[in-house]
Amino acid sequence: MALLDVNGLSVTFKTGDGFVNAVNGVSFSVEEGETLAIVGESGSGKSQTAFAAMGLLARNGTAKGEALFDGQNLLTMKQKELNRIRSQEIAMIFQDPMTSLNPYMRISDQMAEVLTLHKGMSKSAAVAEAAQMLDAVRIPDAKARINMFPHEFSGGMRQRIMIAMALLCRPRLLIADEPTTALDVTVQAQIMDLFGDIRKEFGTGIILITHDLGVVAGFCDRTMVMYGGQVMEEAPTDQLFAKPAHPYTKGLLQAVPRFDVDEDELRTIAGEPPDMSRLPAGCPFCPRCSIAKDRCQNQRPEIDVFGDRRRACHATLDEVA
Repeated sequence: MALLDVNGLSVTFKTGDGFVNAVNGVSFSVEEGETLAIVGESGSGKSQTAFAAMGLLARNGTAKGEALFDGQNLLTMKQKELNRIRSQEIAMIFQDPMTSLNPYMRISDQMAEVLTLHKGMSKSAAVAEAAQMLDAVRIPDAKARINMFPHEFSGGMRQRIMIAMALLCRPRLLIADEPTTALDVTVQAQIMDLFGDIRKEFGTGIILITHDLGVVAGFCDRTMVMYGGQVMEEAPTDQLFAKPAHPYTKGLLQAVPRFDVDEDELRTIAGEPPDMSRLPAGCPFCPRCSIAKDRCQNQRPEIDVFGDRRRACHATLDEVA
């Protein structure tokens, strides 16, 4: 049984201008010790998929479907039990570490609070455990620096602190939402190496939400591509990069700058992402797709499974290639 098994997840937001369909029938699974990347442009539904599974949607949002963690549906779970799972079994790292950390509290107080609340530890024991975790995420002189305030750390160090806080209760599943945003390339590499160590040491399953395919390439076991709140393609990462089976995936990969290709201009995907309050009846990528057919406009493609891959496209694999 998968650690997390999401089936037919849909997320809708009620706004003053009507309903926004942010996620539409998304299904995927994550095994223990496995890393799944969820990629796509901004607004594709990546983060809302994770927020729905964690019970963290905004008040005007509703989720339908299943998000089974150890066979229990997180979407219908009572708040008390959901809080227990979120504190001990599943952890999430948010995009901006500076806004996730309280600027008025020392790091020691913020980290110790997690253990005193959820593990019943004394303050002194919690601080000692927190210092050990900071050391584990490679923060130099952790015992001394744990008493500093967030603004006294660099962006990369603050991200490490967020990772350390997420790992304090030894979660079985870690959801990282754009964990390398605004970090320079060297720090990005260090953070991804750290995730690899976490997976090996704790056997943690990881969901990495990102738009950066370069970060995904050398780290994730599988990659799921989303667009318009739907799954366009999912495959083992090496296979997806070597031979994409969906024109949107192909467009994303072609837009990544490469050292081995001499081009005067960067490639882009023409057009704009869809209006999520007025999604087309057919494939959401149809207006931007260079190989779209007539039925792509009116008929939503079903998920086609072949081998250990799946995709939602009317075009043949030869046409995509």
